[in-house]
Amino acid sequence: MKIILENQTGPQRGAFTLVELLVVISIIAVLAAFTIPVASSVSRSRKISVAQAELQQIETALENYKAKYGVYPPSNPTNSLVNQLYYELSGVTNNTATSYLTLDAAYSISTNGVADTFGVGGIVNCSRGSGEDVVLAKDFLPGLKPAQATIRTNYDNDGVVYLVTSVGGPDPIGPPPLYQPVSGMNGNPFRYVYPGTNNPNSYDLWVQLSINSTPASPQKYLICNWSQQVQHNSPLP
Repeated sequence: MKIILENQTGPQRGAFTLVELLVVISIIAVLAAFTIPVASSVSRSRKISVAQAELQQIETALENYKAKYGVYPPSNPTNSLVNQLYYELSGVTNNTATSYLTLDAAYSISTNGVADTFGVGGIVNCSRGSGEDVVLAKDFLPGLKPAQATIRTNYDNDGVVYLVTSVGGPDPIGPPPLYQPVSGMNGNPFRYVYPGTNNPNSYDLWVQLSINSTPASPQKYLICNWSQQVQHNSPLP
């Protein structure tokens, strides 16, 4: 006897209709409209939090510096952006009569370069002397990350090192280059004034971030040591 088996796979569904595709696309567009601002806000908050932590790290180093030397490091009398905090807080040795060498031997700067670039007579946190009169410099920033320091060449061809925020750029929405408050510096330095204007009994320390900025819509965030509130688009002090 010949048996004929019927198709047991069941009815087959056709392709999506145009209306169904339009509904799916609309739902995806609505979800994206909610997701993108949230992701942008999370990124902004993360960068601000990182910059605040880095500022607190420098504050701790400055307090430890003061505990050792009785004063805070001097500041550049003419430019808060161009300061010698990296050398003062990392420590140097006066390895020759004409230059300073950082304690990790990674960088050197001429004594003339210190005076010409920063407007100060020398580095206080410096190993010098010998025998019973020896004074040893101390590294107050042992946990400093490579991204928190940048080199800029001055007019004497010294490779001058600055403390910068690791989240200074590039701006994820605006076009390159990096946000560079100082010409020729690939980074966003911490600004420092001692004695401070906002903190007259100590020092002012601050940094300004450029996040989600465009020329038509600048978005700047001021992180400083005289206010716990992040100041949005406020004038620099």
